[in-house]
Amino acid sequence: MGGGKPVGIVLVSHSAEVAASVAELARGLAGGASGVPVAPAGGNEAGGLGTSAEVISAAAASVDRGAGVAVLTDLGSAVLTVKALLAEGGELPDGTRLVDAPFVEGAVAAVVTAATGAGLDAVEAAAVDAYTYRKA
Repeated sequence: MGGGKPVGIVLVSHSAEVAASVAELARGLAGGASGVPVAPAGGNEAGGLGTSAEVISAAAASVDRGAGVAVLTDLGSAVLTVKALLAEGGELPDGTRLVDAPFVEGAVAAVVTAATGAGLDAVEAAAVDAYTYRKA
């Protein structure tokens, strides 16, 4: 995967507003990251709180450029929904990977790294490394 194509990033939250805000923050801190496809996948189909397999699948399809898709989640059932989609097969683009990383810091690290042209392994590693960020 790759070949100059960007890794796509999906940010799954129980809230559409949270997912969209984290996507905006990550893009902004990555200098706009105009070449990185980032999609928020928050809330359910009706716009309420929750997670939706359909919303997540559509977001992943929208960012897939053939270099893989990194999916970051906020809380428990978001993780379970993504795991179920991956287990079913065919619902997410080939090369989609659930990334075990903190939601906000991991999203920023993933977008910044993807903006450099890095592949999916490096994007995942950067997001996971966000667990080590110290705040005190």
